[in-house]
Amino acid sequence: MTDLPHAMTARASGPLAGAAALPGDKSISHRALILGALAVGETRITGLLEGEDVLATAAAMRAFGAEVTRLGEGVWSVHGVGVGGFAEPAQVIDCGNSGTGVRLIIGAMAATPITATFTGDASLNARPMGRVTDPLAAMGVRVLGRAGGRLPMTVAGAEMPVPLDYRVPVASAQVKSALLLAGLNAPGRTVITEGTATRDHTERMLAGFGAEIAAEESAGGRTITLTGQPELAPQAVAVPRDPSSAAFPVCAALMVPGSEITVPAVSRNPTRAGLYETLSEMGADIAFECPRDEGGEPVADLRVRFGALRGVEVPPGRAASMIDEYPILAALAATAEGSTVMRGVAELRVKESDRIDAMAAGLAACGVTVAQTEDSLTVEGRGADGVPGGATVASRLDHRIAMAFLCLGLATRAPVTVDDARPIETSFPGFAGLMAGLGADTIAPGAA
Repeated sequence: MTDLPHAMTARASGPLAGAAALPGDKSISHRALILGALAVGETRITGLLEGEDVLATAAAMRAFGAEVTRLGEGVWSVHGVGVGGFAEPAQVIDCGNSGTGVRLIIGAMAATPITATFTGDASLNARPMGRVTDPLAAMGVRVLGRAGGRLPMTVAGAEMPVPLDYRVPVASAQVKSALLLAGLNAPGRTVITEGTATRDHTERMLAGFGAEIAAEESAGGRTITLTGQPELAPQAVAVPRDPSSAAFPVCAALMVPGSEITVPAVSRNPTRAGLYETLSEMGADIAFECPRDEGGEPVADLRVRFGALRGVEVPPGRAASMIDEYPILAALAATAEGSTVMRGVAELRVKESDRIDAMAAGLAACGVTVAQTEDSLTVEGRGADGVPGGATVASRLDHRIAMAFLCLGLATRAPVTVDDARPIETSFPGFAGLMAGLGADTIAPGAA
């Protein structure tokens, strides 16, 4: 990101129409680069998201000794160094705004006897890393960081790593994935248990690269067992389109009267389906067409049409499958009829920003009644065409907050301005252009 804030304003739009050609999935893009770097030989990736977060991970893999080359738009080659083959980086690893990137990279290097220092932007440096580094200490990893387990942080990998048997105390795919990646270079079996199933891209991709990994469901949750020290085989990885990015044009179409759009080849991974279950419960007219598999992930073409929505109560158990979609859901809920209650979402308070508070403050400024607790957000819907808007909202260096309010501004009576839209480039480069291609040419730089 550049150093100067970049305001953007969204104004009421005519109907949205057409196909939204979204960027690749961010979660899968990170993992493809990291596992490609841990394989022996060349991994070819197509559809890679070229946002700032993923590019920071690509730069980190180079720093650890992998040969990472951009061959064309979304097409990348990674010549890996093998499990345990990471070299000690000569410079500090800057992960920018990416919590996923830094946590997964720390996991990937943790069982190798090298030392690396990590930092990020102001938002990332305020986020807790202890949920990853604390269990890694049991493997023999040593960490020196700021108070509260925050970046900048120096990580010394384990010289004689011990495999973990660990129950993840929070529903976090980042934590689970970091510990599985650490287990790759530990002897024996690493066993990770999660009480609530989270996105399973790491497990799917590890299996695709040749790791011995199995998952078992039980009353106590989901247990993943990984056999350490495999030789990972390079792969051809086709990255599907990101369902979290799809949420923005989809929800915008549900806000703007007369809209009908399609999103081709979007991921239908069942561990990422929570938003679309919720939208269906709200009465949204959505359909998934032409289901198929691409790159080991289920995908389909999504069609969505505008229609009246009603507020719902989102069950806490759904949070893990839609944790990144709550900001845009909260914006959409403002245009529904009745209350939408989102519970069990305390994890939102330790994302790029405190997303519960950021959405509550922004919606209140736009004339929407909201209430929050430590782990819940309630939005009182004002119906289609009923949100006043007319506010300048703080993005708090959070890409999803910025995009959520720019989408809301397409359906408010008065324009909505986001004070700083720079973070959007971390996950959704070309967001404004894509929305303009659907007819929302009312998202523009500058204040109202």
